[in-house]
Amino acid sequence: MSLAIGQLAPEFELVDHQSTKHKLSDYRGKNVILAFYPAAFTGVCQKQLCTMRDSMDTLNSASAQVFGISADIPFSNAVFAQQNNINYPLLSDYTLSTIQAYGLELPNFAGLEGLTRSHRATVLINKEGVISYMEVTANPGLEPDYNALMNAVQSLA
Repeated sequence: MSLAIGQLAPEFELVDHQSTKHKLSDYRGKNVILAFYPAAFTGVCQKQLCTMRDSMDTLNSASAQVFGISADIPFSNAVFAQQNNINYPLLSDYTLSTIQAYGLELPNFAGLEGLTRSHRATVLINKEGVISYMEVTANPGLEPDYNALMNAVQSLA
């Protein structure tokens, strides 16, 4: 499934690294940023999630809730969050249901036959639940365009 700007964002319910459930619809009235990443404990994923962490003042001023989403299990995400002082929920999509709903499956990750992860992507959802910005990097080794994301977030403030 391919999503586009202007579409209603697919609903999801996932647990975070502290085993708390989060449903997208519970955040209506806030801007939501979904930072999809292939795997915790990889260099580019660490840079991506730490850049989001370091941007929280800007994101909070725009009434934005940030979530990291990967296929990692909550226990791995918990250690990753602790080691990197991540101050927002890292959601575990270990069934790949949300990754598939957003059309972000990355099969045979790192050359491992049968290992499906998520493409690296950022999705900005406005207060009404509509996708306002979306970037999927050309390959998982590339970081997203943080300036473009911040500009999109600030335009919703």
